[in-house]
Amino acid sequence: MRLTRIFTAAFLLAPALLPTAACSQGGQEATAGAAPSQPAVHPESGLPVIGLKIRSGGKTHHFRVEVASTQEQQAKGLMFRTQMGADEGMLFPEDRPRRLAFWMRNTVIALDIIFIGTDHKILNIAANAVPYDETPLPAAGLASGVLELNGGRAAELGIKPGDKVEW
Repeated sequence: MRLTRIFTAAFLLAPALLPTAACSQGGQEATAGAAPSQPAVHPESGLPVIGLKIRSGGKTHHFRVEVASTQEQQAKGLMFRTQMGADEGMLFPEDRPRRLAFWMRNTVIALDIIFIGTDHKILNIAANAVPYDETPLPAAGLASGVLELNGGRAAELGIKPGDKVEW
């Protein structure tokens, strides 16, 4: 089950990000003037891309994440995606905390599904979720969002429950 609410901050942020980049017919970012530093819109999904940090054990890990804020975007998530960069992910913000569960329907790549609590700390991690598995993977409590990273990435970086997530 995917998140079903729109996160107000992401909704308000998206219009501010959209004018900074435009897509050409080839799906690549096109801008007038200076070369872009990082895309504000993901070239494959068309979703807004924002910076996200996880503070873990005295280290800060930086990611560029797509924000799936509408019900339709959240329902699709990373379905059918065959690859994702090491420091990329997808954020599913929730406007009201609730018990969440995710599954891997039509998801080709293994994922770490990171459930984020109301205090922006990691509740639990469903590590290396199996592609195509429809078994619900639940949050350990009320979640205000979910972050999906490549399978095994959280363990590789030492990310664990209790770590702080900022976006």
